[in-house]
Amino acid sequence: MTKLAATTPASMSFAFLLLVLAVASGGASASRLLRLPGATGKKYLTKQEHWFNQTLDHFSPYDHRYFGQRYYEYLDNFRAPDGPIFLKICGESACSGIASDYISVLAKKFGAAVVSLEHRYYGKSSPFKSLTTENLRFLSSKQALFDLAAFRQYYQDSLNAKFNRSNIDNSWFVFGVSYSGALSAWFRLKFPHLTCGSLASSAVVQAIHNFTAFDKQVGESAGPECKSVLQEITRLVDQRLGSNAKAVKTLFNATELKNDGDFLYFLADAAVIAIQYGNPDRLCIPLIEAKKAGADLVEAYATYVKDYYVGSFGVSVQTYNQEHLKKTKLTDDTSDRFVVVPSLYRSSIFSGSRIIFTNGSQDPWRHASKQTSSPEMPSFIITCHNCGHGTDFRGCPQSPLVPEGDSGNCSNPDAVRKVRQQIIQTIDWWLSECSTSPGRSSM
Repeated sequence: MTKLAATTPASMSFAFLLLVLAVASGGASASRLLRLPGATGKKYLTKQEHWFNQTLDHFSPYDHRYFGQRYYEYLDNFRAPDGPIFLKICGESACSGIASDYISVLAKKFGAAVVSLEHRYYGKSSPFKSLTTENLRFLSSKQALFDLAAFRQYYQDSLNAKFNRSNIDNSWFVFGVSYSGALSAWFRLKFPHLTCGSLASSAVVQAIHNFTAFDKQVGESAGPECKSVLQEITRLVDQRLGSNAKAVKTLFNATELKNDGDFLYFLADAAVIAIQYGNPDRLCIPLIEAKKAGADLVEAYATYVKDYYVGSFGVSVQTYNQEHLKKTKLTDDTSDRFVVVPSLYRSSIFSGSRIIFTNGSQDPWRHASKQTSSPEMPSFIITCHNCGHGTDFRGCPQSPLVPEGDSGNCSNPDAVRKVRQQIIQTIDWWLSECSTSPGRSSM
């Protein structure tokens, strides 16, 4: 497999900062909060695995090692052989199939094939059986971008072989939500010759030191009454940690979190997740009612955390345990040990082209995305009470996944439909221009 050339703007690497959330007096792990919840049951278009050999290090002329990388394809709507290819990027978690979100609607609309590549080091696509710090040195979004370029070349070649043709490129369009939304934008920026455009949904593309806008948005999205109750819970938890830490951790079924900082991370994330993924009422209504009834607020919050964050959302308490995170043996949840280090095109992302940015009005991450439209990079904000992270793809709430991203449960379905119509028009426009451009998408 050849090393891939790219258009290379000025770039910088940074490690995502851990956020300190005012509303819950603890930290919010950027890696965990950015990670999209998976689909279950019949909410997949396909779960059939395919594999190809990926280059381990795209930047060394001497390292010729490869690893198996998992991918999926869905061809039910494909207008063979010349229909578009929609590359749906998987993010920083196991990729167990192609989820039946709004991509399925778009595939039907455009007669597109849908392919999805699992991110290196996640799920079954780990290059190593042991995730020591030394073995993690090939984990970066820059390597991941070249993974996508290599996969695009591989899949296009295999498609050409299937239809007994050569030197022909289908029209490709790249999609992603959250971290993979950022990858989608960066892919178009770095490899403009390989895609007709990209959709960057809730894409965190800006590096922001001291991200106070995140905290402010959480409070605004929760509303003044709920925010006040959360702040009171913060004070009560702090008091109980000082007087009887074991008792308060037992209340949350989190006694394994010996470190108080780990415990506060856990409680902070639990609150933010409801806001971020379009479930503010699951969090706020019972807490406000408990406050009005004079009930124990810490017990009310513990009930929410156990029922929703651990129960419905499916978070494991041990992923907040520092001792657990030190383990290097490859397991199903080893990915909690590490964070992808983004190679962020901080200054140049705003000079890109053919990138659609979308954000939900209630999503605290939107303040690290691109929210102002420009001629070549339109930006749309979907405004409603429960429009959070990835609303354009996942509907409401954003977790659990709603089949085809149905907007019926959004507090303002028309707002979602309006933005989706603009997305369709823009994709249609860029695909039509791409298909008439000589020499498009050539390697």
